[in-house]
Amino acid sequence: MKVAIVILNWNGAHYLEQFLPILQKHTPAFLATIIVADNGSTDNSISLLKEKFKEIKLIRFSQNYGFAGGYNRALAQIEADCYVILNSDVEVTEGWLAPMIDYLEQHPDVVACQPKVLSYNNRNYFEHAGAAGGFMDYLGYPFCRGRVLSHLEEDRGQYDTISDVFWATGACLVIRAKTFHQAGGFDAAFFAHMEEIDLCWRLRNRNHRIVCIPQSKIYHVGGGTLQVEHPQKTYLNFRNNLLMLYKNLHPSKLFSVLTIRFFMDYLAAFQLLITGKPKNARAVLKARIAYRKMRPRFKQKRFANLQSAINPHIPEITSKSIIVNYYLKGKKRFDDLW
Repeated sequence: MKVAIVILNWNGAHYLEQFLPILQKHTPAFLATIIVADNGSTDNSISLLKEKFKEIKLIRFSQNYGFAGGYNRALAQIEADCYVILNSDVEVTEGWLAPMIDYLEQHPDVVACQPKVLSYNNRNYFEHAGAAGGFMDYLGYPFCRGRVLSHLEEDRGQYDTISDVFWATGACLVIRAKTFHQAGGFDAAFFAHMEEIDLCWRLRNRNHRIVCIPQSKIYHVGGGTLQVEHPQKTYLNFRNNLLMLYKNLHPSKLFSVLTIRFFMDYLAAFQLLITGKPKNARAVLKARIAYRKMRPRFKQKRFANLQSAINPHIPEITSKSIIVNYYLKGKKRFDDLW
């Protein structure tokens, strides 16, 4: 299997300098090729790559197309059987890649997978973006084995079994190239955030399997481009989550879910306001407005997704509300919700 590890970089020279040598050390050349796609960086990323990493293939874009658009453009230029979409702020470990590639080779019905994702800064704990595999509740709120909302569990080996998941993290997403392109890749209109969940939802609707391989382990810094509480991140997460629901929800659930989300989003904005985060509260309101404006352009995408869907029941979408369980019942662990 021909494997290409693709890192999309935007002004991340410090991460490239820190983590590329580790990636090279733990990635045998016979197993994969490393490629950096630069999304119009204005820092010293290009000069760094040309001077210190001459052996790494470089794809350059003249502007920032975002995570979704940048990867779509980069992967369209790369011939491989399998893509490893890897964030620049990831520290891989010895033997990190082989378990995932081996699993894909042995299980042709699995189209994508992810490793166990731990926190770079708190190494005994799971990291927010992916942990040990992603799931979602019926209202569209994503959570993970090892992470529910803001609560991160300590890794004690409790999720060391290979498991089918609803979504695999964009921090380290291993996906068959043919499947990526057949599904339409990432939705470039998202720009950044939620695009991997949207893609995985399309894959699960088509009855493709996605798994977490915890025998592979990485450490993720997280928030490399936008910090967790940055208003722009809040805006993109809320806007794209609503667009994702509109694109993928079954017709029988669309009205009820979006009606409940209308009230939940305004409640979230109020909670942000009274906790001293007025910019984030405005970001939620801005996201609602943007969603309403953008929704007409997504009608054709919704139609295409529903036409290709053959899996009406996805077991990794729980009928429970993680918001109710987290805030009203105090259930903050994955095992308490499932």
